[in-house]
Amino acid sequence: MLKIESVTKILGSKEVLKDCNWEVITGTVTGLIGPNGAGKSTLLRCISDVYQCDKGKITLDEEVIAGNVELKREILLLSDDPYYMHNASIHDMKEFYKIFYPQFDEIAYDKYLKLFRLDEKKVMNNFSKGMKRQAFILMALAIKPKLLLLDESFDGLDPMMRLLFKRAIAECIEDGNMTIIISSHNLRELEDICDSFAILEDHSISSAGIIDEKKDDIHKIQLAYAEEKTREDFADFNIIHYSQTSRVINLVVEGNLEEIQEKLEATNPLLMEVLSVSLEEIFLYEMEKKGVFKYE
Repeated sequence: MLKIESVTKILGSKEVLKDCNWEVITGTVTGLIGPNGAGKSTLLRCISDVYQCDKGKITLDEEVIAGNVELKREILLLSDDPYYMHNASIHDMKEFYKIFYPQFDEIAYDKYLKLFRLDEKKVMNNFSKGMKRQAFILMALAIKPKLLLLDESFDGLDPMMRLLFKRAIAECIEDGNMTIIISSHNLRELEDICDSFAILEDHSISSAGIIDEKKDDIHKIQLAYAEEKTREDFADFNIIHYSQTSRVINLVVEGNLEEIQEKLEATNPLLMEVLSVSLEEIFLYEMEKKGVFKYE
């Protein structure tokens, strides 16, 4: 298990993370989401020990990561702008990574090299953004760390490569005890692959959990009435979002769906329809609940 305890990180004069607490269960794929500038990249760098925490500690399987060279061989951060040596080929970068990650799997490397249709002899300076991203994904899949941290890793990939990457991640999770955290602005992309989520907002993790469980607790319901209604008519519900057009009302409420439907039936709607809720909507509704903005 990855455990973040009371972590604070200050960059310059800005407190990017403050008393941040979070636990990530081994073997899960977790989407780390939050507004721009919330500190997602900073948190991933603190986890990987690229940044040292100003306060608090981060442990993996009850071992402190900071300064632990052996443990850090089991952690890989694939940043949004990965480093590569000038005029280095994919083969050169493979040899570079093997210095730090002795568990590097040559068979997996060859497998994904062919799957991604990359030429390991070509200089990476001449690669497009998407091809560079594929090359580093290739390295990550060959290293097979216990903890893989991906920062905007879908950025620049075409639809086919995105699909191949998702399948490769699924294979990694099935084959071992790898834990993956993916930070991305593309929440629809995350929903396809993640089983857990965490929202980083206001310098800390404000909400986290299993996506399916969260969906089971948040319900989007459309109602139509013969007479005008107001929000006050639904004061007994735990409303996250309310919108109304004439006699048609859209509610997003938390709680047990059967109990909610039973109470709504008592208001005599002409129509009541329960709609599906996406991860993207969960994030937006959470932001609305905190008063960040109103989601229409």
